[in-house]
Amino acid sequence: MQQGEIELQDFGPDHIEGAVALSRQENWPHRPQDWQMALQLSSGAVALDDQGRVTGTILVTPYGGDCAMINMVIVDRNARGKGLGRRLMEQAFALAGDRPLRLVATTDGMPLYRKLGFAPSGTILQHQGNVAKLGAPDEVEAASASDQPEIKAMDRDAYGADRQALIDALAERGQFAVIRRDGAIKAYAAIRPFGRGEVIGPVIADSAADAKVLISFFAASRPGAFLRVDTDSRTGLAGWLTEIGLAHVGGGVAMDRPARADAATVRPKVYALANQALG
Repeated sequence: MQQGEIELQDFGPDHIEGAVALSRQENWPHRPQDWQMALQLSSGAVALDDQGRVTGTILVTPYGGDCAMINMVIVDRNARGKGLGRRLMEQAFALAGDRPLRLVATTDGMPLYRKLGFAPSGTILQHQGNVAKLGAPDEVEAASASDQPEIKAMDRDAYGADRQALIDALAERGQFAVIRRDGAIKAYAAIRPFGRGEVIGPVIADSAADAKVLISFFAASRPGAFLRVDTDSRTGLAGWLTEIGLAHVGGGVAMDRPARADAATVRPKVYALANQALG
């Protein structure tokens, strides 16, 4: 490789250290363990400079044949403006095959994504902070391993894609809680270590009231803990999250390619994402 040349390679475990350094440059909170989980669920590419340093990353997380999430798209500040972002996206398209694509765009990334055929479908709000002391709700219970098939079926119905691998990865690292009525699971949520603390999500429920109860279940056992919740602006949770100590600190624009006919309507049962990267 000639001096100044950038080479794309398959993203492997050996690249995680460099990817962590790159994400910290952007003030992203991802620990090596967070990158490892993303890579476990994904395939991807890294850009390496002539010294072998990671100067760009991209991951593609397939959810069966239904769709794929493009995530962890980062280009080193010193390598921007040279077409590297487009090269990484083209590699992602090849990895995704003919699946419909979803991503959460930063302001910097939106112009490129629009040129590549993505259209906005919602606004994602990131809330985080030291959670207030909350009372424990009565109608929530910790999920058991035997609940996993029902949780996976509910998740697919709500999200519109097969995320069994994601649910399994969350179960390896975190906890699930469910609301059960008439012997059936009506809502669920997950929590796992992430970044500076823990992230709550997905939260799948029939109503905002049930979503709040699930979030409260985890928060009640962690007064003062640093928690994060990523939610769509149309769920109606933002004001309440702020009230319980989780301030709105950022977010992004959900985008789809090709644009979905139902893009103007939030998926009605998805009250919180696994995080912005994983949907």
